[in-house]
Amino acid sequence: MVNNFEAIILGIIEGLTEFLPVSSTAHLIIGEYFMEIPPSNFLNFLTIFIQLGAIAAVPFLYFKRLTSSFAIYRFVSISFIPAIILGVAFDDLLESLFQGYYFIAVSWVVGGIILLRIDFWMRNQKPSCIDVTELSIIQAAKIGFYQCIAMIPGVSRSGASIVGARLSGLSHQAAVEYSFLLGIPTILGACAKKIWDYRSDVPQFLDLDHLPVLGISFVISFIIALLTIRFMVNIVSKYGFKYFGYYRIIAGVLLGLALWMNL
Repeated sequence: MVNNFEAIILGIIEGLTEFLPVSSTAHLIIGEYFMEIPPSNFLNFLTIFIQLGAIAAVPFLYFKRLTSSFAIYRFVSISFIPAIILGVAFDDLLESLFQGYYFIAVSWVVGGIILLRIDFWMRNQKPSCIDVTELSIIQAAKIGFYQCIAMIPGVSRSGASIVGARLSGLSHQAAVEYSFLLGIPTILGACAKKIWDYRSDVPQFLDLDHLPVLGISFVISFIIALLTIRFMVNIVSKYGFKYFGYYRIIAGVLLGLALWMNL
């Protein structure tokens, strides 16, 4: 059983990392490792509520955007199709092939290097899309396939979709905003699959003993995500992705050293 304090910490971790290109899932795994929370079906179910709390921040902040342009739904739907097809076919396989704390450390470092280089690669290319409503169908499809790289554990969903968006011609801000919007169906779909997987346990997980922990984690994740989204847009608009790249590399190295020293 996860206690209230642990639920708060996990909610903070998810809210801080879901929309940053640093891999929220990896951070949750590492957080659970250092807090010595044992694996359980309830912990997996709790993760669903934490992720739902984070993704609820997007329609809250982008309500006007989502109600003013039908084109966004068309593009997001196109980008989501690869996740449905490849997710059903390969998600479980990739999770079984690429797992372990050392793999997370390596993926953090590799992803950090990519984030440091993406602005350099795109320095001479003028963005062809500075607003998400100006996307083409081909660009939307490309971003959807890039996002699927995040099925590999330790690879950030937002990072993969942002890098894919930049390589597809989107500006910094458009890439970040589209990653937020694309996260809505992607995370909802992943959560729906997990709920189905644990459908026999749902009644007992929603009893009065578990609801407070689920509610706390949801609310904390939602609040922190609201703040993080604003922070992400401002930082990327001013400085690009380099600071997130530095963070990933440092975090990966520190995690590798901690594991090597058996901390």
